[in-house]
Amino acid sequence: MISKSEHPFRKLDYIKITLFGFALTALWQSLHSIILPLRLLDFVAESQKNTYLGLLTLSGLFLAMFVQPLAGAVSDRSSFKWGRRRPYILVGGIIAVLFIPGIGFAGKYAMIFIVYCLLQISSNVAQGPYQAFIPEQVPLEKHGRASGVKGLLEIAGGVALVYIASIFMDRYTSYGDSYYLWLVLGILVFVVLAALAATLVLVREPSAGSSRHHTPFLETLSLIFKKDIWTNHDFVWFLASRLLVFMAFTTIQQFALYYLRDVIGVTNPAEATARFSIVAVVGMLIVVWPSGYLSDRIGRKLLTTISGLLGAAGIGVIALSQEYGTILWAAGVIGIAMGIFNSTNWALATDFAPKSEEARYLGVANMATAGGAVLARLIGPGIDFFNNRDALSGYTFMLLVCLAYFIIGAVLVLKIRQRR
Repeated sequence: MISKSEHPFRKLDYIKITLFGFALTALWQSLHSIILPLRLLDFVAESQKNTYLGLLTLSGLFLAMFVQPLAGAVSDRSSFKWGRRRPYILVGGIIAVLFIPGIGFAGKYAMIFIVYCLLQISSNVAQGPYQAFIPEQVPLEKHGRASGVKGLLEIAGGVALVYIASIFMDRYTSYGDSYYLWLVLGILVFVVLAALAATLVLVREPSAGSSRHHTPFLETLSLIFKKDIWTNHDFVWFLASRLLVFMAFTTIQQFALYYLRDVIGVTNPAEATARFSIVAVVGMLIVVWPSGYLSDRIGRKLLTTISGLLGAAGIGVIALSQEYGTILWAAGVIGIAMGIFNSTNWALATDFAPKSEEARYLGVANMATAGGAVLARLIGPGIDFFNNRDALSGYTFMLLVCLAYFIIGAVLVLKIRQRR
């Protein structure tokens, strides 16, 4: 893989520069949807499970909000002969792999809290620079297609392991056999290592050269949020919209296992949650690449707005139904919404990124993603509060909030001027 200025961008190159996203999504989807909600039941009281889960994931994602753009900005100003991005991907990826087993070794809540935060930091050291591959190496007119492939691989990464993880984790909770937990964690280590190795071998970056300007670390830190970002009103509206949509999606995703167990009454909550996630993923897979391709033709704004309204419709169906089968259909609608959103909205993010500042801009853009995930966790205490006052009313509160997030996020996209 070499710079877009030297050779035309080929079809296989789309896979090479987005493969690492497959592993990252497989890791975090399995941890957030299945492993952590069940692992925490080993340490915390049933009545406080939503609060402790929210606190855990909020803290780690709060760190990710700042580590990712910082790592991206530092890589923008690096001048390694091996490339500006791959050295950070290597270091962050290897350290993340070393922390994954800590989820199994943790013997109390405080320990799993520390391991989770360190895992977030290390993986985002790799993810910040990795995200610059699309704007840095893909021609502008193909950003939508590249973002579609990125979304496709990330979705595939999520679905590839979440069902396997659910089966083993149900056995872990039913039989109390730690073998199944370690089996899942071992699979995650293998997947991350394999994708890391493939990325480092297959992606070729042009040397930044020794003449590249070196910026001191503290100055780099101050440059991450310099005013060029905040005076760009279109980019600010983009960030606000992305924040809200991811708050909606992350909320329903994070607390789905507890909702399906407590409200719907499923007997195997991990497996039921995995099926919910898989149906959503199927919806994403159907539309993620066509949406990216179409956004190159008609623009990003209309498709992004439609995706937010579709997500609101899916939440509405869940709120009105107590049947698991109907909820699975709603999961498909939400999946379609997020598939469209992932492609078109990320393509819009790459359009905003200026030359030589790609990782910084996309790191800040992903602050909205991580920020949405952070703020979504804050609803955990609210769910427990309303549930303790009136049984299951906390989940109604959760769905109403998700509905508002999707609708407001869709409306805010209309404030962004059309970008091609």
